[in-house]
Amino acid sequence: MNIFVLNCGSSSLKYKLYAMENEEVLAEGKVERIGQDNAVITHQSTGKEEVTKTMPILEHTVAIRESLNLLTHSEHGIISDVNEINAVGHRVVHGGESFSDSVLVTDRTKDILDSLAELAPLHNPANVTGIRAAEQIMPQTPQVAVFDTAFHSSIPPHGYLYPIPYSVYQRHKVRRYGFHGTSHKYVSQRASELMGKNIEDVKIISCHLGNGGSIAAIANGKSIDTSMGFTPLEGLMMGTRSGDIDPGAIFYIMKKEELTLHEIDSMLNKHSGLYGIAGASDMRDIEKGIANDDKLSKVAYDIYEYRIRKYIGAYIAAMNGVDAIVFTAGIGENTPSIRTTLCENLSCFGIIVDEEENKKRGEDAEISTPESKIRVFVIPTDEELVIARDTAAIV
Repeated sequence: MNIFVLNCGSSSLKYKLYAMENEEVLAEGKVERIGQDNAVITHQSTGKEEVTKTMPILEHTVAIRESLNLLTHSEHGIISDVNEINAVGHRVVHGGESFSDSVLVTDRTKDILDSLAELAPLHNPANVTGIRAAEQIMPQTPQVAVFDTAFHSSIPPHGYLYPIPYSVYQRHKVRRYGFHGTSHKYVSQRASELMGKNIEDVKIISCHLGNGGSIAAIANGKSIDTSMGFTPLEGLMMGTRSGDIDPGAIFYIMKKEELTLHEIDSMLNKHSGLYGIAGASDMRDIEKGIANDDKLSKVAYDIYEYRIRKYIGAYIAAMNGVDAIVFTAGIGENTPSIRTTLCENLSCFGIIVDEEENKKRGEDAEISTPESKIRVFVIPTDEELVIARDTAAIV
């Protein structure tokens, strides 16, 4: 079975083609600057050279069609006909309370997704656009929606409800939803495999640390809490997002700076976090700043590490213990220093890191020593594979 995985943004899309018999990536690529005359397509089939094209691509239907043309190209492609694709799996950011698992796309599914647009206005409309575009090009091919929020639908009411008037939740569904669900699902399952244990028998804290970041407490294979909330703004300090902040401070800043709702939203989402403190959102730049004795880079690094550590400690308490901690995503996978600092500052729990193992990149690695009371892993995430697996299972 061949599964075509699509991740559509407002002006971009990423794709992978999987052969599910051995979960092999046959091809992958991306289209950037959709809506412009100078859109860029990058494509690579396994065993062949990468190809890049610049051309006008004004909407997603054209972007998907051009991607399929490359997949079936005599020189650059990997399949001979689009009909060799058995199903399309779509990443959809927000499923609200309507979807607790991946689903086959129907007219009813699309209607519900349209109604959820206001919960994720930057993402869901683009995701649904991708679904409709793929349906138009491949009308006989099953489409499956896989949700970032679905994995966290197991969080109990005491974890997802905010202490605001219950009627607000009833009317507007304001609650914790959580995100990065496919990533947390993948790395927790992989960690249990590496431990040689059934995922239903372990407690795992998954740390997805990238430009956006979230932590999940996973007990017996189910998410019981996660740091992101109603939106991806809650929780950790991130590249440009503030994370947790006193709501009263927001009102105060709006008054003092005479900011509109749009302006305060922009400040908290795009001009805060690492960038807000140190003027750089990339952890590599923060580390360079520290090496050059830049004080604000060190302050930003310390805040970042401290807030992650607080969540890990809280989730150990929430689950009454933990068997493993997993680091994943761009910073989690590629910044040994942050892992070392975190684990040293969590040494009261008996965590001991093997510094040689901690230097590894781009591969599964257990970075704790045999004496460590909590096992610590670095696992490259694979959200597309989760989408492909769910799509294959449903189809």
